[in-house]
Amino acid sequence: MSVESKKTRAGCCSNFKLFLASMAFVFFSKAFGGAYMKSSITQIERRFDIPSSLIGVIDGSFEMGNLLVVAFVSYFGAKLHRPRLIGIGCLIMAAGSFLIALPHFFQGLYKYETSVSHSTDINSTASILPCLSNHSLAVADKTPDLEARTACEKAAGSSMWIYVFLGNMLRGIGETPIMPLGVSYLDDFAKEENTPFYLACIHTVGILGPMFGFMLGSLLAKIYVDIGFVDLNSVTINHKDSRWVGAWWLGFIVTGTVILLSSIPFWFLPKSLPKEGQEQSQSKSTELTTVAEQENFLPDENQDHEEKNKPVTFQELAKDFIPSLRRLFKNNVFTLMILTHLVAVNGFIGMITFKPKFMEQIYGQSASKAIFIIGIMNLPAVALGIITGGFVLKRFKLGVIGAARVSIATSFGASCLLFIQVFLHCDTTEVAGLTVSYQGVPQVSYNQQTLLSQCNMGCSCSMKHWDPVCAHNGVTYASPCLAGCQTSTGTGRGMMFHNCTCAGEMMTPGMNMSAVLGQCPRRSNCDFMFKIYMTFSVVGSFISACGGTPGYIVLLRSIQPDLKSLALGMQTLIVRTLGGIPPPIYFGALIDQTCLKWGTKNCGGRGACRLYDANKFRMTFLGLITGLYFLSNMLWGGVYRTVVKRQKKLTLRNQAKENGLEGNTVENGHAKISIGKNKEDMDNESTI
Repeated sequence: MSVESKKTRAGCCSNFKLFLASMAFVFFSKAFGGAYMKSSITQIERRFDIPSSLIGVIDGSFEMGNLLVVAFVSYFGAKLHRPRLIGIGCLIMAAGSFLIALPHFFQGLYKYETSVSHSTDINSTASILPCLSNHSLAVADKTPDLEARTACEKAAGSSMWIYVFLGNMLRGIGETPIMPLGVSYLDDFAKEENTPFYLACIHTVGILGPMFGFMLGSLLAKIYVDIGFVDLNSVTINHKDSRWVGAWWLGFIVTGTVILLSSIPFWFLPKSLPKEGQEQSQSKSTELTTVAEQENFLPDENQDHEEKNKPVTFQELAKDFIPSLRRLFKNNVFTLMILTHLVAVNGFIGMITFKPKFMEQIYGQSASKAIFIIGIMNLPAVALGIITGGFVLKRFKLGVIGAARVSIATSFGASCLLFIQVFLHCDTTEVAGLTVSYQGVPQVSYNQQTLLSQCNMGCSCSMKHWDPVCAHNGVTYASPCLAGCQTSTGTGRGMMFHNCTCAGEMMTPGMNMSAVLGQCPRRSNCDFMFKIYMTFSVVGSFISACGGTPGYIVLLRSIQPDLKSLALGMQTLIVRTLGGIPPPIYFGALIDQTCLKWGTKNCGGRGACRLYDANKFRMTFLGLITGLYFLSNMLWGGVYRTVVKRQKKLTLRNQAKENGLEGNTVENGHAKISIGKNKEDMDNESTI
């Protein structure tokens, strides 16, 4: 081997390693930004005072951005400079992240909902009379006229959530080239037996992104949104309060910067590389080379459409688009895999979007703690599962059928563990007039009038505001006024309310009738039940992730090589359109139906939900996810049947060819005819 040849090969190897490292980093950065967006859902919902259904639309705008360009990027991008297209996508993603953070700098300071004027003057000795100070708030319960409301909303910048919507859409547009073009580029130039392991490694590094994203979200959820702009001593709520908003905007600046850095290496990569482990001179047509397993698994139709690399015009590419789509969707395995992924992604997206809220409402965890636990427990389990799935494929050299078996087994196991979680729960929070009556009896139904009782009837309390206080009897009241509190002492978060007549109704005479700001902790010890829930959740995450890489290999090995980029792009298009956009919206709308107490916007009107019916929330949320996962199991069964059926057909075809080879080999002194069995023989089907 010449010195020049060795240098060329070394350069190609270094380029391939650079590509692997760049793909791992870009998977990390896009997952970092995506996970932070998911972890900030609750903060954005509270900051802009919007319901869960609308936050679902904002969350789904990422997939809408994908929908706009994915088909064109996947098809035309495969013929262009794939690494540079990925670099351009990263720049667009970074711009989207910065746009999401923009409203914070144009919107006014956050004004949380409160029913009393909290004095922050330490030297002040004046007592606030909650019960007697709410006469004006009863009038405020009336809906303001449209003109006044419009002027108020304009001043408050309440429509600023549109910037978050557009920024998230830009993130979706920028993320589009990474998966179809990056994975097809890798599969084209890596050894066939190394592809599953490389994919598993890239996805495992990528899963570190969500870990860091959720941990960053947890950290910033504890930092007040207007830090540096307000006196924190004047803030009377803490990070456990349902009105608290963390510094959500700061995280988008961080994630945007990381994504921007990840784009740099792709500008230095070539358009194509030699096949891994081969000389450059032997790899002129590697982008369309059919790997051995695909030759044996795919129908002969794949042979008829292979063309060598040659310059093509844009018109020729466009003309071939519709026929390529027809060929793709005639592939039964591909079609069933799309349906399976579609149903599973519906369940997964709905779960990951609202899981922090679920842990907050059902198990009494704060938003920041719920996000942190997901980041340090669920996501490492997912990372370990992904690399385990890739290792199993490589270690046991499993083919398409083996990969399908692993996928269906892991999917069924994860669904069973999810079903068990439906029956795990804690006691509901006791809130007078909402979950329990003022006499301590569980509340059967709720309406505005149930917030009133004889103990607070003379206070003229507002029933719209949410400013909870915890009495010494362990019951939470929606506001100091509704608790019937007569006086208060202290300032800021240390404020206490005294002579709360409603608290006295559930106490023996002579007991303390005071209350403090914030909701009461749950009566029963929920920690043990939460640990059981997290155990099932983490084990289920690991088992489900073990099937990720095998499922991807089934998809890759079932597609003609020249349709690979288009197939991955169409999968992204369909699954993200129908599996990414609708779930946050319909999950959010159904969760809104379980709300017991809505907040009130500064300008009037319904804001974000402050308290949910825990049992209805649990049954709605987990019941819907479990149903979707069991449906995906049934579809996996269909995929497996189709794969086995195709394999049997191809085995019979190969046996027929072998029998034909033995019977049709003629040697009569004039001619010798032999039928080619593999791709090397296809150029010379017969020799005479």
